[in-house]
Amino acid sequence: QVQLVESEGGLVQAGGSLRLSCAASGRTFSSRAMGWFRQAPGKEREFVASINWRGGSTYVTDSVKGRFTISRDNAKNTVYLQMNNVKPEDTAVYYCAAHRELYSNRYSYSNAAEYDYWGQGTQVIVSA
Repeated sequence: QVQLVESEGGLVQAGGSLRLSCAASGRTFSSRAMGWFRQAPGKEREFVASINWRGGSTYVTDSVKGRFTISRDNAKNTVYLQMNNVKPEDTAVYYCAAHRELYSNRYSYSNAAEYDYWGQGTQVIVSA
């Protein structure tokens, strides 16, 4: 069992930066890939970024490439999403999630159906 708690999001101006963190409890966090997803009002949840269990392989969706970075600290049971040069279209509720596979070394983990554990979500609003 893995429990996930995202940090508070907030309001940020376009062009600004924000770092989200996701603290995990449970013995298997460090052996699971982790992902960030987001859901904007009236839209379906979409994949943002993933990182494998070691932290050596990351993948981000094209719309945030060059702006968002995912990282993890297994010693602290925490995964991060660094958001730079944010845009109004980044406004959404952001969720972290723990993948169902243990010790997997795939390139990306973009399928939400493959995640077993989810945080409660945190709101990020980007003003123009």
